[in-house]
Amino acid sequence: MKVEVTNISNHGFWILVGNNKELFLPYDEFPWFKDQTVNDITKVKSFGKDHLYWENLDVDLSLEMIEHPERFPLLAHS
Repeated sequence: MKVEVTNISNHGFWILVGNNKELFLPYDEFPWFKDQTVNDITKVKSFGKDHLYWENLDVDLSLEMIEHPERFPLLAHS
């Protein structure tokens, strides 16, 4: 599967997956990417059939997590 970061803004970034699906990852829902370098955000690889992996950030997300982040709430433990 082809994957490419197509745009980065102050609010998040867009990725093109496959030939025609563009997805937005807002920093509010994907905080691991906030304050990271452009180089780290753009170094994404497809991992398996429906997973994306950012090796420099050690972040692995499924397309379902990106398309439906409400199904995967972030939990913090102190």
